[in-house]
Amino acid sequence: MEYIYAAMLLHKAGKEINEENLTQVLTAAGINADAVRVKALVASLAEVDIEEAIKSAPAMMAPVAAPTTQAPTEEAKPKEEEKKKKEEEEKAKEEAALEGLGALFG
Repeated sequence: MEYIYAAMLLHKAGKEINEENLTQVLTAAGINADAVRVKALVASLAEVDIEEAIKSAPAMMAPVAAPTTQAPTEEAKPKEEEKKKKEEEEKAKEEAALEGLGALFG
């Protein structure tokens, strides 16, 4: 995870994510950077639009809503079931999009 964090820090700072910069960030954090892992991460991120990946991962960023204590009425149940179904479909799509990024975490 440290390698991903270092890459995200470089991205946020507007710096190029390359082997030298990534190694410098890891070293500054007190981590003995593995050259093979650094090279693999840089190669993997070359094909990734990091901004788009961040935007497509709202599930990680969304605040958790507090559950309500009110029981749904009979009319609200079908609407609630539709809403849950749509949420499940959206979650499945998000998970599929993030699955490619999951390979980076090793």
